[in-house]
Amino acid sequence: MHCALLHFYRRGSRAQKLWENACDFAVNPLLIEDGLQPTPDTVHLPEFDGMTAEEIYPLLRDNEQQQEQSEGGDSGQEEQSEGNESKEQSEQQRNAQNLPQSEKERLATQWQQRLAAAAQQAMQAGKLSPEMARLVDFFLQPKLPWRSLLAQHLSATARNDYSYTRPSSRRGDPAVFPGLRSEEIDLVVAVDTSGSIGETEIEQFFSEINAIKGQIRARIALLCCDDEISADFPVFYEAWEEFKLEVEVTGCGGTDFRPVFQWIERQDMKPDTLVYFTDASGKFPEREPTYPTVWLVKGKAGVPFGARIQLND
Repeated sequence: MHCALLHFYRRGSRAQKLWENACDFAVNPLLIEDGLQPTPDTVHLPEFDGMTAEEIYPLLRDNEQQQEQSEGGDSGQEEQSEGNESKEQSEQQRNAQNLPQSEKERLATQWQQRLAAAAQQAMQAGKLSPEMARLVDFFLQPKLPWRSLLAQHLSATARNDYSYTRPSSRRGDPAVFPGLRSEEIDLVVAVDTSGSIGETEIEQFFSEINAIKGQIRARIALLCCDDEISADFPVFYEAWEEFKLEVEVTGCGGTDFRPVFQWIERQDMKPDTLVYFTDASGKFPEREPTYPTVWLVKGKAGVPFGARIQLND
């Protein structure tokens, strides 16, 4: 968990032992909530539950300073020996702290990708706790490129699977054996055209979707919407077609996400994923749909359901 949450990378110039204690206070509630039995010496304060190590650290530092003032001494945090450091820290995290910065960054990206994939699987299985989701959002969204996160979401949807379709009777074998197949996926891509999303950003978004679509063989229904769906949409693209826009995008009105969900409902369809490009400032449906929704969000606004990916360069 310390490695997954990049504690070796996020320390910065903070005092090592105090930082390690803050990391333990952040991690242990997550493990306890998931059903792991804490050992007698586990550090756990309920008032720190749901907080990140960055949020806990200054509280520990202030408490330490108060103790120093009351005792009239110096705790010497920077000079404490290796044997007195937190027992919860893994050997891998300790080694990582002493690596060159370039190697730390490589390891951090690797762990971010692993955590993003694990969090996506846990969310789809309904096992991602709110506390864990908050911690993942805290450091994953601002650092891992949104293109990588989107690709991971769509690749998970388009995974190869086994088919148990009965073979042709001409083969003379009544048994049904599983056969590996790779399916195309059906995507609905919606673009917020309410005026807060610039033309350059829309073109960049289309380019990225085209690249990802070529990798995972996706059929796409494209919708542009402000407070209603634009007149020339939807536009449909088969898996082999290039994802480019040949009609004029209009809009610049208010922001209402409901028309897109209503359109999908009228089509009596269940897309594999709805990808919505927006600033997330608008009217959402009251109920979460039965299909996955991925919001690519420019800005800091939250979303009431689905997976939120922060747009950044």
